[in-house]
Amino acid sequence: MKRSVYLEIIDYMQSLGPRCNLHQVAELFPQFSIKTLGSIYSQDYQRKMKKTHHIHYHPHRIEEYYSRFYTQAQNGCKYVLLKMADEVDLSPALLARLVLEHHLILADPNGEPPARNVLTQLLKDTTLIEDPVLANEVHTCVVTDDIYGPLVDTIKHSIGHEYEYLLQRKLEEASMVYLDEDQLRAKGYDKTPDFKLEIPVAVDGHVVNWIESKASFGDDDSHQTYLKEQFWSYWNRFGPGLVIYWFGFIDELDVNREKGILLMDHFPRDVVTMNPLSVTPS
Repeated sequence: MKRSVYLEIIDYMQSLGPRCNLHQVAELFPQFSIKTLGSIYSQDYQRKMKKTHHIHYHPHRIEEYYSRFYTQAQNGCKYVLLKMADEVDLSPALLARLVLEHHLILADPNGEPPARNVLTQLLKDTTLIEDPVLANEVHTCVVTDDIYGPLVDTIKHSIGHEYEYLLQRKLEEASMVYLDEDQLRAKGYDKTPDFKLEIPVAVDGHVVNWIESKASFGDDDSHQTYLKEQFWSYWNRFGPGLVIYWFGFIDELDVNREKGILLMDHFPRDVVTMNPLSVTPS
């Protein structure tokens, strides 16, 4: 995807407001899958939340959110947090977390905030929240939010495994011998790609020693972060490799091929394999 097209998609999504309808976006950009558009939207929304994080997490703002919730809930209003999230342009799950944490602080005899794992557990299982009205409001936010929250984390984790398994099947179909992350860690490596090829291959004229699976869209921010925290580390340890962004990427980011990092949005169709018999045993 050309950067100019990517920016058009971002502009259109932002014009639709906080409740972006991906099917509406797909009508204007039918050449891209819902998964691709969804990943682009998710990444852009997360960047927005990071930029506005300080506004919503200010103590006075949290007190205001809680007071509004408590007053409206006492008057029998429903979906208070969900409506408030749209009004203040904050993720429903993040707002629910803020309000729940403040509620627990007020309920604690010493005014201490709850442990992080306790708060996370309550968000995962809202039946553990003693206040039934708050429990229902938090549950509604968690199941409605498609960007943040424990439900979304589980889904993303599952999708990541799904595409890693897809890549593993492709490697086996191509008769490529590999080591996976667990096997590499057992050998003492700390930062590891998804698959390290035991016998290198050539893709588009470039040697590939490892392949990384990313079940996401490769935009500027995420790719630069991955380069810094993962890809160059893999390159230092194992040499040149291939990154597959299954939901696409900005074309202009594929600039490190000569340095040893290729980008693709699919498993390579033309792979030149080395004859194992020509490899000198180490």
